[in-house]
Amino acid sequence: MSTAQGMTPGFEGSYMGADAKISAQAVMECKICWTPYDPAEGDEHRQVLPGTPFSALPEDWSCPNCDAPKEQFLVLDDPGSVAAETSAHMEEAVRALVADFTEIYHAKMRDVPIINKALHVEAVGFRGHGTGYLGVLVSPWFMNLVLLPGREEDWADLTPGAKENHDFPSGTYEFLHNTRETVGGYKACSLFSPMEAFNSQMQALDTARAVMVALFDENNRAETDRAAEIRATRQAELDAVAEAEAAADAETEAEAKARAVAETEAAKAAILAEAPSRRAVISGGLAGGES
Repeated sequence: MSTAQGMTPGFEGSYMGADAKISAQAVMECKICWTPYDPAEGDEHRQVLPGTPFSALPEDWSCPNCDAPKEQFLVLDDPGSVAAETSAHMEEAVRALVADFTEIYHAKMRDVPIINKALHVEAVGFRGHGTGYLGVLVSPWFMNLVLLPGREEDWADLTPGAKENHDFPSGTYEFLHNTRETVGGYKACSLFSPMEAFNSQMQALDTARAVMVALFDENNRAETDRAAEIRATRQAELDAVAEAEAAADAETEAEAKARAVAETEAAKAAILAEAPSRRAVISGGLAGGES
């Protein structure tokens, strides 16, 4: 796995005597002639013993090839730096995540109908994010964005099923809390489930990589806003239809009442025209009242 974005070992620019920026394992390189100094080898030219850190070299030490001073050296590799330790911690956490869900697949999920057997469990694009690590976990039955805790965090007390929102340049997304015995606590945002739309592992991985790029692209926020606009427009259309139906129902009811009144008045007129007896008038009245 490549070093996470924002966690490149070492630092940019010249050494400039900043011993605090490097560890005892730092391999340095002259920026003038590219000659390296490896503490594991020392410097035979100046009789510096193997195991001597760059920061412990004599003040007058210079490049054995071009005589450039120590301040002109850059960090070539520093496996003992904080960044390298963080990267190693992230890789271990991601390995545990993949191992855990691979075990779930073999123990419980392999014969479940929703499984896409063209796929297997794989982590994609994990990088530093805030104080933790973010990436995509692909499996035969789901694809999720996953947040793992950093070196100084312990998410073992997360409540499974609890929700929290996380903001990204492309929008705000909901993550669910969960815990596993091997992984510990983690947070996941569902992308796809089930995975029947994917024909191959490569297709799933390409999609996962695209997600990690799109997530941090603020231009995609317009799509999120547009989706909200579309939903609002559709709701307005539904409301308009409902109002129209209600108006039509009211109009129909009014027409029915008017027709009933007209029919009653016509019946009364016919009865009067025939000069009925008192019994007929009463009967006609009752009939009219029952109509």
